[in-house]
Amino acid sequence: MEVLPLSRAFTLLEPGPVVLVTTNDGRTDNVMTITWTMVLDFAARFAITTGPWNHSYAALTDTRECVLAIPTADLIDTVVGIGTCTGRDTDKFERFGLTRARARHVRAPLISQCLANIEARVVDIVERHNIVVLEGVAAHIDSARRERRMLHAVGDGTFIIDGRTLDRKDAMRSKLPGGL
Repeated sequence: MEVLPLSRAFTLLEPGPVVLVTTNDGRTDNVMTITWTMVLDFAARFAITTGPWNHSYAALTDTRECVLAIPTADLIDTVVGIGTCTGRDTDKFERFGLTRARARHVRAPLISQCLANIEARVVDIVERHNIVVLEGVAAHIDSARRERRMLHAVGDGTFIIDGRTLDRKDAMRSKLPGGL
């Protein structure tokens, strides 16, 4: 095996799905790209990593709610564009042609172009590690959407998209929650 610089070790674990996080500060909607996500349990609890360097962070911490919108491979240029500009001076919904849809439980909008949207509330902020713990309160999926492959950021400017699905549900049945 070759030596991998420790500073690049995160690229081995990072490839979770890229999400677009929408917020509303009471006046305006904003959206940011987040590549560091984690599922915490089967009860719709998630974590994202963000902090005060992101314009949306103030709205997220003040309102304690957001939407996790899950884009697909056909939205890669939009995802990168959103992640490389700031909502301080840009209406990202307008700039990237995103269609807002009304959420049922939070003020932040769903994004119609995304495969799925999860309405969530902030349940904890671990400031030392810039981790925001979220609890899902509603989920929406566009089952008619043809493109379903999700994006995974490697962390070095490259992305991986989902490929073939391997089904091992029968072998794992004893470890899966009911209904899956």
